[in-house]
Amino acid sequence: MFRLGEKAGRVVRRPYIAMLQERNARTGFFERSEFDAVLAHLPVDLRAAFEVTYILGWRVKSEILTRQWVHVDFRSGWLRLEPGETKNDEGRQFPLTPDLRAVLERQRERTIAREKTTGAVIPWVFHRSGMRIKSFRRAWVTACKKAGIPERVPHDFRRTAVRNLERAGVPRSTAMKMVGHRTESIYRRYAIVDEAMLKEGAGKLQILHDTQQGPASNVVRLADAKRLGSSSGRVARTKREKIGPARRGKLSKSGGKIMVGQGRD
Repeated sequence: MFRLGEKAGRVVRRPYIAMLQERNARTGFFERSEFDAVLAHLPVDLRAAFEVTYILGWRVKSEILTRQWVHVDFRSGWLRLEPGETKNDEGRQFPLTPDLRAVLERQRERTIAREKTTGAVIPWVFHRSGMRIKSFRRAWVTACKKAGIPERVPHDFRRTAVRNLERAGVPRSTAMKMVGHRTESIYRRYAIVDEAMLKEGAGKLQILHDTQQGPASNVVRLADAKRLGSSSGRVARTKREKIGPARRGKLSKSGGKIMVGQGRD
């Protein structure tokens, strides 16, 4: 409103308005087993559309169900959204992975069979009796309830796709283009980190720490020493080798630790 007033010359200067911090980010996503359970309860004419949505993370109503066969290039291997068809008006394309190609080829066979039966050309990739699918809410809600995961929304597929791309190690700039996020701030809202990813990250951190252990580390906990085989003297021998002749000292147990003290040979 103030911006329009400024353009019209009725507002000299736009007032500063502090924006509230966004806290409405949803955290829902699908594990593969959950998606398969929902898929099994969806009507046949909706299954292919949601299989594609699971892979791409595109918006179901405006970007998936609006696809026509002219947007599918089996030869070059792309599924396309034209400029002006997306929320940010930018075009987008997604490579036909083996799974994505398989779904689209099955859907193409189904469409051709329908065309032969009716004699009518069907331009839509996903259709209900040859007609474009415009509504699916009731079928979706029913399928989620039967699968035991009610209150899920189709938009959860965007978070799921982002998480899968993160898990696969796809560079963030590439993932943003594939899913259709213009800014990193929006992308980060969808990049849900679950417990499995946190554990994986902790495991990678431990590997890094293990590779960084060197001569500077001169304290070993007694429990770890026993686990590594200190009874056979391997830990003590390793410590003496790391310290070197100039600093080699005596090993003594103190406070549950094996301390390397300064001494003489």
